[in-house]
Amino acid sequence: MGRSRRTLPEELLLLALDPTTGTTAQPQSLDLGLAGAQLVELALAGRIAPDGDRIAVVVPRPTGDPTLDCALELLRRRGAPVRAVNWIGGPRLGLRQTYLSHLERCGMVHAVAGQMCGVLPTTRYQATDNEISREIRARLDSAIRTGVPPDPRTAALAALAHAVGLGKHLYPGNEGRSSRSRLRDLIRHDPMGGLVAHAVMDVQNGVAAQPRRSPAPSGRQAAGGARPAPEPARGVPMQPRHGSMARAVAH
Repeated sequence: MGRSRRTLPEELLLLALDPTTGTTAQPQSLDLGLAGAQLVELALAGRIAPDGDRIAVVVPRPTGDPTLDCALELLRRRGAPVRAVNWIGGPRLGLRQTYLSHLERCGMVHAVAGQMCGVLPTTRYQATDNEISREIRARLDSAIRTGVPPDPRTAALAALAHAVGLGKHLYPGNEGRSSRSRLRDLIRHDPMGGLVAHAVMDVQNGVAAQPRRSPAPSGRQAAGGARPAPEPARGVPMQPRHGSMARAVAH
């Protein structure tokens, strides 16, 4: 996968970055969204595919993007399809900082050192070229305004933006209510993006990572028909650190 195109995690982070304050909107849910965006990007690259509510590695070949390849390798090591909600809900230490540092190295943002309460060191990030963020935003605006089904990448970006709560950041107030509603509706245009977005929302809502059960049969169950114990939630290995975590990010 070439680097001529920005990845979905990068685009989601640029959407969340406030050009005035240099902070990211919805920082905690954004971490989940970035993990989900990695899955969608890997699916777009043909490396993984949905298998029900699970994610299966279909081509383990590296993409050339170190952060995506780290996620791909962790998925491959699982040896079996992993439930999307388990993966997204697993520890993601430093993922947001990893992408902020990457955007800084690419020259898309620059770090501004500061202090919180005059004591704690903080780092804010300002976009070096707001045209990039405007282009990303324009894709969402066009899909919302025209009602024309967007391409899978834009549909997935819209689904993730809705899932992490960026709708109220992008389209605030009562005047943005209809745009937020249409942003939510774009989730249906990309199956993988929809699967991941729903998993992000499930994690935020505290939904246990259990398989969805079929409706219970009506009437008396078969003899000895106690329901089998639900499959235990399988942990997700922690991603290795990338980059320095010495600088705190102001939220």
